Formats: sequence, structure tokens, C-alpha cells
Amino acid sequence: MFESPAAIASSHSPHLRKPGGKPVLSDLGAAEPGNSVQEGYVFPLVLDDTKGTNSTMHTAAVIMPSPVFLWRFKVILFFIWAFTCCKIGWDSVMRMSVDLRDLFLYEAFLYYNPLLLVTMMVWLWGVCLWVFSQSTINYAKIFDLDQNHLSHREIWKCSMWMTIIVPTSMTAYLYLYSHGEVSLAASQPVILYVAVALVLVFPFDIFFLSSRYFLLRTLWRIALPLQPISFPDFFLADILTSMAKVFSDLERSVCRMVHHQVATIAWFEADSVCGSHSVGIPLVLVIPYIWRLMQCLLQYKDTKDKTTLFNALKYSTAVPVIFLSALKYHVLPDRWTYVYRRLWLFSSVVNSLYSFYWDVTRDWDLSVFTRIFKFNKPSYCSSLLYGRQWVYLWVIGSNLILRCTWTYKLSAHLRHNYLTVFMVNALEMLRRFQWIFFRVENEWNKMTKSSFPLPMIEVQREDEKLLSSTTHNV
Repeated sequence: MFESPAAIASSHSPHLRKPGGKPVLSDLGAAEPGNSVQEGYVFPLVLDDTKGTNSTMHTAAVIMPSPVFLWRFKVILFFIWAFTCCKIGWDSVMRMSVDLRDLFLYEAFLYYNPLLLVTMMVWLWGVCLWVFSQSTINYAKIFDLDQNHLSHREIWKCSMWMTIIVPTSMTAYLYLYSHGEVSLAASQPVILYVAVALVLVFPFDIFFLSSRYFLLRTLWRIALPLQPISFPDFFLADILTSMAKVFSDLERSVCRMVHHQVATIAWFEADSVCGSHSVGIPLVLVIPYIWRLMQCLLQYKDTKDKTTLFNALKYSTAVPVIFLSALKYHVLPDRWTYVYRRLWLFSSVVNSLYSFYWDVTRDWDLSVFTRIFKFNKPSYCSSLLYGRQWVYLWVIGSNLILRCTWTYKLSAHLRHNYLTVFMVNALEMLRRFQWIFFRVENEWNKMTKSSFPLPMIEVQREDEKLLSSTTHNV
């Protein structure tokens, strides 16, 4: 496998170092069968000098694992970690008595499901960036990002760490609580929330400082819309409306942490300060819609475009859904059943249908049958999605269904089954995920058309082809 020391000494290879120089790694033997990088390992040769006239050269085989081997090793470690967390969590839940088990899981989900949903959204955003990078859409230009913006690989690294840290903290909470270490169990979600907050506001140039600053600056512009609204501002604000339930659970979690109600039954009373009947729940649920409503009004003030008023009306229809639902806990049962429940159903239908109409005709502009993406490199995804009519039928149909089920999450009186609410929130994340593709594509089409206006005769010819053809693919 290796050459003799004499042969190495007489070699004129540039990989060999000069006397007195630094040790250099040689790639000798890498081309032999079984030593390629793809097959698993590389055996470099380390050359060194010894003192004295009768100096000899010692060789040492240093084993360097290949990227493929490292990737497989990480995958194996991930599955071992996942199995361990599931096993410890299941055993911890089974240790609880049957009458307390449901309350125990309800409280655990309250603390951890917001961060689990945020982790899911970060994963989906990484997928979006990967698709954008494969298409002709310049998402960096759309969102006005600098050259140091995070790529999809870096987003996935962040989401991977979140995927590991959040369930690990949840497993520790379940284990410690079931084994009687209540004070240590109560500290687990508190430590996690504080760590996440510190990472976001950490002022030093680590943990992607520029990206964290961009996110915090955008959130500040959303909370205080006192300046012209940019595309990242209302794009992120739209995503926040899909995460209204996340904010509501965060509010209740922080409330219990502040009032020292974590891992206790002090919150069990529904009318308590952090109970399920708290007035803070509808107030937090409505905040993202108020933010988006204020953005639309500010846009109308700056542009005088009446379309923004209709968009503001769409977000205002969510307000009755939230507050009429919350009235169930503050009015007589008969009055809720015969008066407010009917108003809630009517407002829910109006909000769902209005939002669905706006998604399809305004945010996506599917009324002119735009295509999903034009990929730079031919791939399975490009042949699967480009110009396919089933893509639009699926997106429109699923968006309508999920818009209606989204009302379930906004209604406080329907949130008793925490697993059902968690699934509805996850489905809303997926709906918003597919909404992003068409919304960004539509914005890119507007930017390119404004930069390179097409002659009207070409547009008319294209419209005539679409109208005259009966077998065209959309």
C-alpha cells in the first residue's frame, strides 16, 4: 500500500516538505482499490524528521472518515436519540396515574407545542429556499437580502438543532416530573424559553448575527408600522397570522412561569389568571391580524390604492371569529347557544371564504393561470410541477379546506382536545408553506414585468392562445 522510505526520499513529489518545514499530509495510496473517499476512508501519510545524522522517517496511517460515512453516522445517532427520547417519554407518562395523565400531557403540550411548531416552520422555510434556489426566482432580491443571508442548508442546520433541543427538554420535563423531581421539571421549560430569547437578542457576532438582526428588525417594523411597508414586512406578518395560536400558547406558558404555576395544578381552575378562560387568550390571538390590518391601512395612506382597503377588510373579518368564540365563557349558556353561536358561525364562514378568495385571486393571481416555477436544472420536481394542472387543483382545493379548519384554532371554545388543536396548527403550517411558493412567484412576476415590460401585442397573442386552446396545461 505504501512505498518504502527510500523511494519516498527520492521522490520529487510536491507533497513532500523541505527539511525544517511543517509536516505535510500525503495522499499516497488514496487511488488504490478500497481507499477512495466514496468507499469510506482516506489513508494520508504523515512525514516527520528526527534529530541526528541517522534520521529516519516514520509513517503513520491517520484514518479520516469520508463525508458519506459521517452523514450515515449522524443519521444513526439521530435515530438512537429519537428512540431514546420516545422510550423515556413513554415510560414517564405510563408512570402517572390514569386520572392525572391527561392533565399532565396537556400541560406538557402547552409548554412545548409552540416551539415544536416554530421548528416545523423553520424546516419548511428551508425547503422553500431550496426550491427558490433551483428556480429562476431571485428570492434574495425579493426580500432585499444582503450577500450574507442564510442559505437553505444553514436554515436546515438551525432547524436540526431546534429539533434536537426542544424534544430533549420535553423528555427531561416528563422524566423529572414522573419521578417526583417537580422543581427540576418546572425549570426545564423555563430554561428553554430563556435560552431561545437570549439567542435571538445576543448582540455578538455569533449565531448568524445579521440574520437575527434582520428578523428582529422586521418584527419591530410589523409591531410598529410607522414607515413604508416593504415586501418582507407584510410577508412575515402574513406568516404570523398563521401562528396566532402559537402566540396564544406562548402567552399562557409565560404567564404560568411568571406566576410559578409550572408543574402544578394551580392553573387547573379555568377562571384563574392563566386559565383557559383568560381574556388574554383572544387578545393575543387577534394581535397578528391587527398588525396586518394596520399595514394595509398604512399602504392605502401611502399609495391610495383601494385594493389595500379590501385586503384590510379581509383581516378585520377574523376579529369577530375570535371574540365571539371567547364570549362563550362570559355569557349565559342559552344566550351563547341562540345568539352568539350563530353569529360566530356566520363570521367564520365569511372569514374562511373571503380569505380563500383573496389567496387565489390576489396573493397568487391564479386567475391568469400562472405556472408554479421555471427550474434552471431539469429534475424530477421540475417535470412533476411545471405546467401541471393537478398542482393548481390540489392547492386551491386544499387551501379551501384548510381555511375552513383554521377557524377551529381561532375559536377558544373548541380548543379542549390539545392533540386535535396541534394537528390543526400543523396543517395550517403546511397550508402557509404552499402559499409561500405562489405568493413569492407572483411577486417575482410583478418585479420582472415592471423591469422588462412586454409589448401588448405579445400579451394579447398569449391570451388568445390560452383562450383558444382546449388542451393546454396550467
